[in-house]
Amino acid sequence: MSKRYNLVVIGLGIMGRRMIQYMIPHDRFAVVGAWDPSAESVAAAKAEFPDLKIWDSAEAMIAAAETELVYIACPPAFHKHYADLAMDAGKPVYCEKPLGISVPESEAMVRRLEETKTPNVVNFSQASLEGVEIIEAAMKNGEMGEIVGAELVMHFSQWPRDWQADADWLRFRDQGGYTREVTSHYLYITERFLGRAKLLWSKPTYQADPKLCETHVHAMLDCSGVPVSYGGAVGGIGPDRIEGTFYGTKKSFRLSTFYILEQTTGGAWELAMELPEDPRAVSVPRQIDNVARWMDGGAHTMPSAADALSVQKLVEGILAD
Repeated sequence: MSKRYNLVVIGLGIMGRRMIQYMIPHDRFAVVGAWDPSAESVAAAKAEFPDLKIWDSAEAMIAAAETELVYIACPPAFHKHYADLAMDAGKPVYCEKPLGISVPESEAMVRRLEETKTPNVVNFSQASLEGVEIIEAAMKNGEMGEIVGAELVMHFSQWPRDWQADADWLRFRDQGGYTREVTSHYLYITERFLGRAKLLWSKPTYQADPKLCETHVHAMLDCSGVPVSYGGAVGGIGPDRIEGTFYGTKKSFRLSTFYILEQTTGGAWELAMELPEDPRAVSVPRQIDNVARWMDGGAHTMPSAADALSVQKLVEGILAD
């Protein structure tokens, strides 16, 4: 029988509660506690998960003997603090992205993770997607031919979106914005497919209030000679557009809204895989399976904090004035 790991959760906002929802029924993890400084977030979590143990302090919860993995789902400004507590306690770190709100802060976090030899992974949701695995395999086996370019396109009628209303920090320039929150996932898979990217140029446009995040972005990157374009915008009526297209000389793939994979060999785009009725109900358990393999010391595709730092450097370069 495979070992079941005891996990604790820092942060009971959208991501923390979502992970708890899927961790509780999973056979490889037991949620043995959670903590959040917000009474409102704690109340929401207790209403959703009546049996969830809420600890009096993050320090005590992380240091507890039964804690085997620390999942950090609070806003990015506090990631390093709780990662430091986990490192002090000798516990593996499973962190949301980005690692922090500044590159130097995240560099310090990665440096200490490496110095303490603390096992770590970052929760880029695309790490375990079937569509990503299909593209990756097609690149490696030659099915796509030569990879000649990639294109990332984001459009949101409003930002943050309605369902993100509780995460107010997403609208601010210091921590939020769709380039950090959404595009970063696509930058992660771009680097996973093509290798480390170099930012050639970027032009972000910001709101009149200097505290608020970007509205429009245009950028060009280079991945070992493969050109990668990025365009993003907010405003106007229409469905959200979240796309990463990878062009080959024999076949191209387009991954939309994280889950919809399409392909073309020159004709119209067609589905490249069956889409589940509830994609998240499939993708999140796949991610948890991947984390379990990492905890086991087995083969996995979860990105490390060093991988997340590379993405963060790209993001912050793209958003720099």
